[in-house]
Amino acid sequence: MRKFNYRLVARLTGMLLIYLAVGMVVPIGVSLYAADGAQFSLTVSALIVLMVGLLLRNIFGRHAEYDIRERESIWMTVIIWLMVPLCGTLPYLFVGGTGAHMFVDALFESFSGFTTTGSSVIVHPEGLPASLLVYRSMTQWIGGLGLLLFVVATLRKLGVAAGGLYSAEFSGTQQRKLHPRLARSVSRMWRIYILVTLAMIVLLMVQGASVVDSIALAFSTVSTGGFVTHSAGVATLGSGVMTVLVVFMVLSGVNVALLYRLFTFRWRRPVPLWRDEELRIYLLIFIVSVAACSVSFLSEGNDLRHSVSYSVFHIASTMSTCGYYLPSLPRWSLLVSVLTFALIVVGASAGSTGGGIKLRRIIILAKYIGNYFTRMMHPGAVFRVKVNGEVVEDSYIHKVFAFVFLYMAFIVAGAFVLTLCGTSIPEAVCMAAANVSNLGPSPLINNLGGSLDYSLLPVVGKLTLVVLMLAGRLEIFALVAVFSPSYWRRS
Repeated sequence: MRKFNYRLVARLTGMLLIYLAVGMVVPIGVSLYAADGAQFSLTVSALIVLMVGLLLRNIFGRHAEYDIRERESIWMTVIIWLMVPLCGTLPYLFVGGTGAHMFVDALFESFSGFTTTGSSVIVHPEGLPASLLVYRSMTQWIGGLGLLLFVVATLRKLGVAAGGLYSAEFSGTQQRKLHPRLARSVSRMWRIYILVTLAMIVLLMVQGASVVDSIALAFSTVSTGGFVTHSAGVATLGSGVMTVLVVFMVLSGVNVALLYRLFTFRWRRPVPLWRDEELRIYLLIFIVSVAACSVSFLSEGNDLRHSVSYSVFHIASTMSTCGYYLPSLPRWSLLVSVLTFALIVVGASAGSTGGGIKLRRIIILAKYIGNYFTRMMHPGAVFRVKVNGEVVEDSYIHKVFAFVFLYMAFIVAGAFVLTLCGTSIPEAVCMAAANVSNLGPSPLINNLGGSLDYSLLPVVGKLTLVVLMLAGRLEIFALVAVFSPSYWRRS
């Protein structure tokens, strides 16, 4: 059996760290603009990350062969998703601030950022330098589409080996390509990602948001990360800014391939955009959920205006797994809690930056179960699961069942550890589900009697949530595979 291609792993990891160091120019620029005094600490952090990246790329990764096998692509995925957030802790450690002065807290904040979870141990973000707030959101933007996809888009030498990284990044899903050539397909994803981000920054500034808030919120919204710049969440922002947030949260929960067609006016090719089954169900769930929550809040005695506006924002934030929150209405019904938890687990569309089980998997499971009950009534009938008119292979359906089982197992295991840390059972289950779904904070936690303040958790609890964040972002299979002895016994 061929030796493990560690040189390529080192080279690609080094490249990503170099990109991260270059990306730190943005918060450094913000620091100079805002005169917050953090420019020196951020510069030192960037230089250290740059040196580590150059060391991995040019020394350990020298003469790397661009040949990746399945086992190596899985390992590479896990190593990169560990190394980059680990190096991303440096700005938190050097700049410091409330809740981010210890290594575990910095680790928690960094992993929450890159995995686009949005959970935070920083109680009062407004007390931090503006540049660090932008850096937090920037880490979410970098991790939004996936670290490996940035490598695929920029390194053409990978050739056919890029397919292994692409599959590893989207393990467990069937992501459509925008071009027959994989590198061009990924490049188009990044272009539309950048375009949507820039458009949102401009619209937020037009609505009166500050430069720092506009950049930070755009980075966090388009990536469905959900980091906020104020301890009150987004409640301090105006109605115009809230409207922009709702629109872009809903868009960010849609498959990137569909967004590409939307913004390039290819609405009818290859099939009409409105005929996409996952998109129609996504919008239907949004409308029905908003209506159900509004009626529920009204029945509890809340006024009409606040019931509808809160429901629209809350459902958009939950479905997209952004995790933005507003102060809860005075009366919160059981129906809203159940619906919120269900939406947290289901998550956004496949191929989007959102987390959760993903709507496409839920559609496949629902159709398979429906076919099963129909066969009970008509044993001789033959049914195949189809999505958008395309037959879903049985092997993929089995993979979906395995994923959902593992997903629920991670929630149960994470909740069990959190209860040992002193967290109540309802709060522990909600925290575990929210973090493995990469949603992070949710007003549901407060309404279960818990707290959105993750800094109150002990070290074991924080590390447990870090594992859940990583498992959710890696679609579980990659993380499970590297700890499976049977996987490594394969030739």
